[in-house]
Amino acid sequence: MFVRSYFSCSFPLSHFPTLHNRYLSTFPHTPYLNPIITSSISLLSHIHLQSYNTTMFLRTTTTITVIFIFVITIFSFFTTTKALSQNNTNFSFSFPSFTLRNITLLGDSFLRHGVVGITLSTTVPTSSSGTLLFNNPITTSPSFSLSTTFTFSISNATTSATPSSTFSFFLNSSNTFLSLDFHLNQNHLTLDLRTTSNSSLTNPTFVDLSTDAPITSWVDYHHADRKKLELFLNNSSPASSKPQNPVLSVDLDLYEYFKDSFYVGFSGSTQGSTELIQVMGWSLEFESNLRPLINGSSSPSNVAVEGIPVSTNSTEGSNNRGKRFLFGLCVAIAGPAFFCVVLVVLGYVSFLKWRGLRKKKGFGTVGCCPKEFGYKEVKLATKGFHASRVIGNGSFGTVYKALFESSGTIAAVKRSRKYDGKTEFLAELSIIASLRHKNLVQLLGWCVEKGELLLVYEYMPNGSLDKVLYPECEGGNTNRVLSWGHRVNIAVGLASVLSYLHQECEQRVIHRDIKTGNILLDGSMNPRLGDFGLAKLMDHDKSPVSTLTAGTMGYLAPEYLQCGMATEKTDVFSYGVVVLEVACGRRPIEREGQKMVNLVDWVWGLHSQGRIIEAADKRLNGEFKEGEMKRLLLLGLSCANPDSAQRPSMRRVLQILNSEGGVSLVVPKEKPTLTFSAGLPLSLEDIVSDGEEELNFGQVVCEIKID
Repeated sequence: MFVRSYFSCSFPLSHFPTLHNRYLSTFPHTPYLNPIITSSISLLSHIHLQSYNTTMFLRTTTTITVIFIFVITIFSFFTTTKALSQNNTNFSFSFPSFTLRNITLLGDSFLRHGVVGITLSTTVPTSSSGTLLFNNPITTSPSFSLSTTFTFSISNATTSATPSSTFSFFLNSSNTFLSLDFHLNQNHLTLDLRTTSNSSLTNPTFVDLSTDAPITSWVDYHHADRKKLELFLNNSSPASSKPQNPVLSVDLDLYEYFKDSFYVGFSGSTQGSTELIQVMGWSLEFESNLRPLINGSSSPSNVAVEGIPVSTNSTEGSNNRGKRFLFGLCVAIAGPAFFCVVLVVLGYVSFLKWRGLRKKKGFGTVGCCPKEFGYKEVKLATKGFHASRVIGNGSFGTVYKALFESSGTIAAVKRSRKYDGKTEFLAELSIIASLRHKNLVQLLGWCVEKGELLLVYEYMPNGSLDKVLYPECEGGNTNRVLSWGHRVNIAVGLASVLSYLHQECEQRVIHRDIKTGNILLDGSMNPRLGDFGLAKLMDHDKSPVSTLTAGTMGYLAPEYLQCGMATEKTDVFSYGVVVLEVACGRRPIEREGQKMVNLVDWVWGLHSQGRIIEAADKRLNGEFKEGEMKRLLLLGLSCANPDSAQRPSMRRVLQILNSEGGVSLVVPKEKPTLTFSAGLPLSLEDIVSDGEEELNFGQVVCEIKID
């Protein structure tokens, strides 16, 4: 209606036969494009300028032209991409030594001197599991080949009463998990194939794995020649060439199970042993033949199949297709170039208007919404981000003290490391801007200019809780001991704000990084929770979100470390650790002599002996109420229970702290034992992409008990 109001008559599409036929012949195999081109040309055919409105005609014509070229460009690009995709796709990589550029390490896995350790290196028997994952998925086709070579080693082998140490090479998609499992203690090899509907396991094949020397394995699969998966093994030292005979050969059509794509990697687990499993090198070659091979040739022209002669017009047809492809390629290149020029001009005009509006903005906030600050204003307030103004470090950058002279306001400015923290910056800005609670750090504003990401917060004069609890911290006060009244107030305030985030917001907020370093103290020593760079929004009726594990060691719940599944109960666990820190004056993990002591285990040990009151901070010199101290210690243990189902909600925690009637607190004398799967309970696509889809459970290889 808007376009036709400026045109007085119309011309039928038949007046433009050359233009119409030219574009329809260019896209003979894209019938879905023809109506769009036809309607675009018809729209242009309706143009008849009225002399009294030249300016509006030019604007309308420009808009129609841009839309028309954009449509042609998009479909030309699709046509070009389709033509280019007819060629064979080869993919390969080689890691003679590892870096973190193209791999992801999960669980207990670690990288040291170019070698990936899948399990922990310990001197005492323990349980450990880890995963090495190649970051990018591999796209399959009906006929593909896969060859991979990897070298691994098993050291510090011990004899276990219940041997279950396993090292696996796996392929994983959204509904299929295939693994080649090396059972280290039993010296045998199996192939495990699991789908959403069923699972299968081959009979064990004996292999000699009782050696400290590196073991080299070759895994080959060739769909075109034979649908068979073969594994070759060489455990001689030094490793010689690839053996002639495989140790495992299975008739298997991989494309039947992996029709779209899959991830590839390694996993390993140990139970009650000191075995260290390491991957020392890895290479992979993948070939996907998208066009079927005929008589051993991938060329589509001049081929006779079962005596049928080739048409004499095949060469001419090939030439015509080549011309159409060349024309589409030219349009695909020229179209975006013109479209980008138009966008640059429009963008520049919009920028000038935006800059003019920004000059009208003043300091402060309108209502309760944070405002955008100018970069020059923030830089001046921090003395050019001078080192003397640094007051701490956040999850994605440095925190500066800022003085805005125009208003006399003192604030804290959080500065990211250029754009390294863009994801955390957007998360923190979008989440905390909508939250209002007396125990949250108030966000005053933000700034995105000159490649900088800046958040402006209310200034907390007493700094973070860890600097008050631990005088040895940088910037800590060695002459000040936090009183018992302040400690109880901190526990109550933190419980109040977490109850608000979990149950009172429109969308549930999972903080994921609750620790003493992220709890700030205002002038009255009231706690303020900050640093939402790792937080996640979640609807109250939605399932937990699968993510890469993020947070600080010592504060992470066991199920979060294992599954990467963030819920409000993972925040409750972190809160329990903080409560124990406040009551005991000890860090979550401390070194005592040659061993590391876990705070939760230490307090639970005293509780089991009936001496839990001895965990109280010695610096208080007994200046506390014994009943309140015992209740706070038991509450910390209850929140830090390894079994997430046994942890209280933050609303119940707040009721316990406020001594509301009818709320009891029962903590078992012995710390519960929790059993986890050492397999991959999450879809690896969900883990890498931080997706929002539901989780797929049931992928079990062995069990690990966490005490």
